[in-house]
Amino acid sequence: MLVVFGWCNIYAVSYEPEYGQGILDFSGHSGKQFLWIITTVCLFLISSFFETRFYQSLAYVGYAFSMLLLLGTLVWGVSIGGHRAWLQCGGQPSELAKLACAMAVAKYVDDSNTPINRLKSQLILLGIILLPVVIISLQGDVGSGLVFVAFFMVFYREGLPSWFLFGGIATVAISILTLLVPRIYLIIGTLSLALILVGVIRRTPKKVMLVMLTTLGVLFLVEGFHIFVEEVLKPHQKDRIRALVDPSIDPLGIGWNVTQSKIAIGSGGLWGKGFLQGSQTKYGFVPEQSTDFIFCTVGEEHGWIGALLVIGVFLGLISRVLYVAERQKLRFARVYGYAVASVLFFHFMINVGMTIGLMPVIGIPLPFISYGGSSLWSFSLMLFILLRFDAERRNYHSRKQMASLD
Repeated sequence: MLVVFGWCNIYAVSYEPEYGQGILDFSGHSGKQFLWIITTVCLFLISSFFETRFYQSLAYVGYAFSMLLLLGTLVWGVSIGGHRAWLQCGGQPSELAKLACAMAVAKYVDDSNTPINRLKSQLILLGIILLPVVIISLQGDVGSGLVFVAFFMVFYREGLPSWFLFGGIATVAISILTLLVPRIYLIIGTLSLALILVGVIRRTPKKVMLVMLTTLGVLFLVEGFHIFVEEVLKPHQKDRIRALVDPSIDPLGIGWNVTQSKIAIGSGGLWGKGFLQGSQTKYGFVPEQSTDFIFCTVGEEHGWIGALLVIGVFLGLISRVLYVAERQKLRFARVYGYAVASVLFFHFMINVGMTIGLMPVIGIPLPFISYGGSSLWSFSLMLFILLRFDAERRNYHSRKQMASLD
C-alpha cells in the first residue's frame, strides 16, 4: 500500500499537464521509480531462497563489506548537495549500511556469551553502531548518520538497564537547553544545583561522588555540544538547528523549507485539493518535494484524512513488525526484527516531524513513499529477510538446536 501510494505521489510531484506525461514515462521520476519497484519484487524472490542460517553466517561479512563501501564512497563518491554520499552508479551505501548494521547487531547479541548488561558487550555494540555514523558524518550526510541512533532502542528489549534511557533523554534535553540558554547560565545553574544537592542529601562518600561525577558530565556535555555546533557542523546544518529552535527566524532563508512545507500541508484542509491538484506541489515551492518532503504532497492533495491514513498504515506496519519480531524463537531473528522496527519508526517519526516543524530538517526519506531506489531496496530487504526468518520460526526452537543442524 505504501509503495503504490508513494509511486502515485511521486507522479503527482513531477506531473505537468501541458506536457501530458504518463505515470510510466521513464524520463521522469515516476517511471524510474516503477523500475525500482520491479527490481524490488525481484529482490523479494531472490531473498526467499536463502535460509536464516545463511543470513546469520554472513552478518559480519556484510557489515564489513558495507563499511568498505562507505569508505570507498568517502574517497571516490559523487558529491550531491554538499554530501559525498553517492556512488557513480547512483546508489547510496548508507542505506545498505542500515541493513548490514541490523544484521551485525543481531549476530553479536545472539551470542550466548555476550549478555547485554556487561560493559564489554555494550562497548562493542556501541562500536558497531558508531563506526558507520562516523564514516557517514565524514561524508557530510549527518542526517543519515543519526538514523543509526535507532539501534539503541533494540537493547532495552534485551535487558539494557533503564538508566541508559534516562541518561539519553537527559542528554537530549541538555543539548536543547544549550541552544536556548547562554552557556554561562547553564554552567552557573549546574554548579548551583550541585551545591544544593550536596547540602540537602545525606552526605556519604558514594552520594557526594555521584553528584560530582554527574555535574562534571553535564558540564562536559554542555561544552562538548557547543564545540560540536560551532566547530563541526557546517553553516547550513547550524541554520537548520536554529530554524528548529526558532521557526520564525528568516522565513525566506533558512526557514523556507519548513515554512513552505507547513503551508502546503495546511492548504490541503480536511479532504485535500485532489490528486494532481496541489499548487504548492506543482510550482516547486517546497525543495526536495519527491524525496525528503514528499509528505507535503500527501497533506496538500489528500488532506488531513489522507495524512491520517498514511500515518495509520505506518503505525500498523511497525506494530506488525514488532509482533513478528516478538514471536521469533531465535534471539538473532528477534533482535533483527526489533532493529527493523526501530529504523522504520525513526525514519517515519523524523521525516513526518520535519515537514510539520517538530523535528530538524536532516534530509532522510519517508520509507516506501519517497523517491529513490537505494532506500526502497534497503527498507524492502529489511522486511523480506524478516519475513524469511518468520517463515522458519517453527523449525528452530533454540540457538543450540539451530547450531546442531549445522
